[in-house]
Amino acid sequence: METIVAKDLRKKFGKLVAVKDVSFAVQSGEIFGFLGPNGAGKSTTIKMLCTLLKPTGGRAWLAGYDVAAQPDAVRRSIGLVFQDPSLDENLTAGENLYFHAILYGIPTAERQERLGEVLRMVDLYDRRNDIVKTFSGGMKRRLEIARGLLHYPKVLFLDEPTLGLDPQTRAHIWEYIHQIRARAGMTIFLTTHYMDEAENCDRIAIIDHGELVAMDTPGELKRLVGGDLITVRSEDDEQLSARLQAAYGVTPARTPDGLRFEIDNGEEFIPRFVAAEHGHIKAISLRKPTLDDVFLKLTGREIREETLSGLDVMRERRRMRRHRTPHH
Repeated sequence: METIVAKDLRKKFGKLVAVKDVSFAVQSGEIFGFLGPNGAGKSTTIKMLCTLLKPTGGRAWLAGYDVAAQPDAVRRSIGLVFQDPSLDENLTAGENLYFHAILYGIPTAERQERLGEVLRMVDLYDRRNDIVKTFSGGMKRRLEIARGLLHYPKVLFLDEPTLGLDPQTRAHIWEYIHQIRARAGMTIFLTTHYMDEAENCDRIAIIDHGELVAMDTPGELKRLVGGDLITVRSEDDEQLSARLQAAYGVTPARTPDGLRFEIDNGEEFIPRFVAAEHGHIKAISLRKPTLDDVFLKLTGREIREETLSGLDVMRERRRMRRHRTPHH
């Protein structure tokens, strides 16, 4: 069953086309990821699906409701965790959730039970009476996820859910996301520019410059690369490149680390190749394709660096204030 359907979805800001006739469908209970660099159109697409932006063209449906024609019904069906923080840090964790419960019209008799349920789900029940500004970045993110779950949404949107967090905390956040999907069976739609994070998705749509360039499971996308990735350095890379083309039909790319090419069954290829080269090889390595390689294959370049988000700017300002030395 399809929970989200987008057909030729488009968004323009003046002359800039931020999202270009995007079409896709998300199945019920699926973890679906939008993968792409900053400015690719990920957040704009989410905002249209969540009724925060009106599409310039095309249509979209969420839980059977038309995003443009039935915005109130759509909003009741979704939970949304924004990219930048949106908690009141001067309130406790429980107070943040309590006010959200009031806004969503959760009956008074059910509020405390639901608060306890979602706080336990993200392992914050014991901190429910603590002021949020005492929380770590990862704890705040978990609390925002709990808030998004409070009204039992059919779809949970996570916009860069682990942006700015350290790798260990990112891994823990993903443990909670998988637990939530397993317990509640809800559909999860997320955006990310972290390639390793996208591996957690059932399916991924790669978006760049507002256009979908590919959509499939992580495994199938990596098959697009065409084989294992071999990097090799020799006494004469130019001659080695010619021999690779003549003997194996591959055209290697020149990189700072040496010649790189794709080949099937790389583990079996390397011993034969090294033996055939009679000691000319200085170094050789093999690795399996990653989603970084998929992005490079599809777009012709590596994923662009994420620019500073509002969250990063706030953190940098706080860091500078902490380390500012008074002048005498």
